[in-house]
Amino acid sequence: MSLQLIPPDVNIDFVGRRKFFVMLSTAINIAAILLLIFKGLNYGVDFAGGTLVQLRVNHQTTSNDLRHALGPLDLGEITIQDFGQKNQYLLRFEKLSSLKGFTPRLNGALEKYYGQGNVEVLRVESVGAKVGRDLRRDAIGAVIVATIFMGCFIAWQFRNVSWSFGAGAVIALVHDILVVVGALVISQLQFDLTTLAALLTVIGYSVHDTIIVSDRIREDALKRRRESLPQIMNRAINETLSRTILTSGVAIFVLIALLALGGPILRPSAFTLLIGFITGTYSSIYIAGPVVLFWERRVKIKALPRAA
Repeated sequence: MSLQLIPPDVNIDFVGRRKFFVMLSTAINIAAILLLIFKGLNYGVDFAGGTLVQLRVNHQTTSNDLRHALGPLDLGEITIQDFGQKNQYLLRFEKLSSLKGFTPRLNGALEKYYGQGNVEVLRVESVGAKVGRDLRRDAIGAVIVATIFMGCFIAWQFRNVSWSFGAGAVIALVHDILVVVGALVISQLQFDLTTLAALLTVIGYSVHDTIIVSDRIREDALKRRRESLPQIMNRAINETLSRTILTSGVAIFVLIALLALGGPILRPSAFTLLIGFITGTYSSIYIAGPVVLFWERRVKIKALPRAA
């Protein structure tokens, strides 16, 4: 016997509240765009270029102490971040002209200040400014291409019902991306390659949720040909509600645990997935459906012949 979280006869009027949620989502998206323009993402070394050093100091220290210790190396402006683990720090500065011999010089300067054996350099990464710009451009292109192709896929899959399903999917995806990007700007968590991978995962998850709802709309259109499109949509959303809550709830619970316990390296990607899964579930109900309804308001949804 399958688990039924929501009673089968539930009839929540999702479609009737669509105007309020569309206005709310529009306001959030506009705020996200303004934040992105005027504040911007906290790009990691992958996209901003520069050199990143992770080190461990065996006794208590401060950011000012680290800057003083590295002063003789003439590294310019240094950004120092507590890595979240005991006495571990991330240092970021402009790209060096050459990494050759840098690690020994770095160790030498730190040991001179803190004493031999009291500092351990865990990793050194460097990305040129041009490479960072190219990666940033490619990342934006990847998100745009993924969004367009996902929308085209849904439009093709539901071409016999309505091409507007593809448009609804694309607008829902744009909404999800803007919400996630806005959350990343507010949190100022680093946006690097792992965060980009998480963002692309959000696109896939959002499309998957949209397909589930759209497919149920198609099935209900076969069974209830006399009903209006708003009635069909509302019924489809209610019928998939239990599955949506269970699937998204489990994923969100795991991501909360990962965000709390996964450590600083996993925190940006876990945060991106968490916000993305929440907004992806929301948009499949309150964004994709209303877009289809807006375009098809006066057209009765086409019924597909039953499969043999």
